[in-house]
Amino acid sequence: MKHTFASPSIQKLGPVYLDCNATAPMEPAVRDALVRWLTEEIGNAGSRTHEYGLRAKRAIQVARERVAAVVDAKVDEVLFTSGATESNNIAILGLAPYGKDAGRRHIVSTAIEHKAVLEPLEELERRGFEVTLVKPDPSGAVNAAVIRDTLRPDTLLVSVMHANNETGVLQPITEIAELLADHDAYLHVDAAQGYGKELASLRLKRIDLISVSSHKIYGPVGIGALIARRRSFKKPPLVPLAFGGGQERGLRPGTLPAPLIIGFGVAAKRALADHRTRQDRCYEIRRDALAALAPLTVRFHGDSDRVLAHVINFSIPGVDSEAVIIALKTVAAVSNGSACTSQRYSPSHVLEAMDLPNEAITGAVRLSWCHMTPEVDWHKISQLAASLT
Repeated sequence: MKHTFASPSIQKLGPVYLDCNATAPMEPAVRDALVRWLTEEIGNAGSRTHEYGLRAKRAIQVARERVAAVVDAKVDEVLFTSGATESNNIAILGLAPYGKDAGRRHIVSTAIEHKAVLEPLEELERRGFEVTLVKPDPSGAVNAAVIRDTLRPDTLLVSVMHANNETGVLQPITEIAELLADHDAYLHVDAAQGYGKELASLRLKRIDLISVSSHKIYGPVGIGALIARRRSFKKPPLVPLAFGGGQERGLRPGTLPAPLIIGFGVAAKRALADHRTRQDRCYEIRRDALAALAPLTVRFHGDSDRVLAHVINFSIPGVDSEAVIIALKTVAAVSNGSACTSQRYSPSHVLEAMDLPNEAITGAVRLSWCHMTPEVDWHKISQLAASLT
C-alpha cells in the first residue's frame, strides 16, 4: 500500500520533502492526540489532589510503557527528556562523577558520532578524561573488533550510535554488546536515527543507555527519552545535570510536558505496529530512487547492505553538493549533512572519517524519506542532476 501525507496542505508547500533524517512529518494519530491534550485536557502529572492531574499521570504512564516496548525495556527505565541531545548529555556527562571516583576515566566512541555525543566527550576531555575515537572503514561502519581492542580496565563508557544520521549505515551494535559481555564498561547507544526503525539490536539487555528523539519517529519535536537499563538490578550511576523538582527519578527535573509525551507514546506505539509496512514502503521508494540515479555516474557512500531503507547519501563526480541542492530546490528538499551543523557548513566529519576523497565529501547529498512521503518525480530529479555534469 502506498501512503501519502494526511494533510494535502503539506504537499502544496512546495517541493517534496526528502530530509526526514533531520526531522520527520507527524503521524495523523500523533497529531490528533497532541491537539486533544493541548486543547481539551489540562493537568500537571505531579498534581495528586484532583482528577485532572491523575488523568495526565495515567496518560504519561501509558506513553512510558509504549516507549519502553519498542526496545523491550522496563517502564521505570524510561526517562523523558527534551530529545536525544539532552539524553546523550545526561548519559555521558552524568556518568562522569562516578568515573572520576572509581578511577575509570577512559571512554571509547567513534569518529562518526553526532555532535550531540562528540561535544560532551570533548567536555569530558577538558575535565581530564581520555577519549578514544574509532574510525569506520570505507563502508561507513566501525569494526566491533577494533572497539574491543581499545578497551582497558579503566574504560568507563563505550558510546556507539545505532545508525549514522548522514549515511544511514547501521553500526554493529549486536557484536559490540556481545564483546562487552565480560567488561564492566557502560554501553550507550545514540539511537536517534534507528529507534523504531531497526528493532532487534536495541532490545539487547547489555545496552545500558539508549538515547531517542520523538520527532524522528513521526512524533512531536521537543520530547525524547533516555532508556537507562538496570544491570544486575542496579541502575546506571548517573547524576543529574539540572536540579529542582525531582521529576524523572531526580535526573531530569521539571514539569512533564504531557501533550508532547503522550504524542511520543502514540508515535512509539505506531512504530511497533506498523514497522513492516513502513519499511516496505521505504524500500519501494528506495528502488525508485536508485533506478532514477542509475543512468548517472553516481558514487554512493555507505555499504548498501547496512543502510537503513529510507536513506541514500551520494555524490556526482565534479559537482558540488550546493549546486545539486539549488538545482533540485523546486522539486525536492534535500540536504548535504547534519541539520544541527548545516548553518555553518563545513565538510562532513563522517565522510572524512570514512577516508573518502575530497571530491566525494564536498559533493555529498543526502536523501531521506519516510512511509508518508508522497510520490516523487524521480525522472525530473535525474534530469536536473544530469544537467550539472
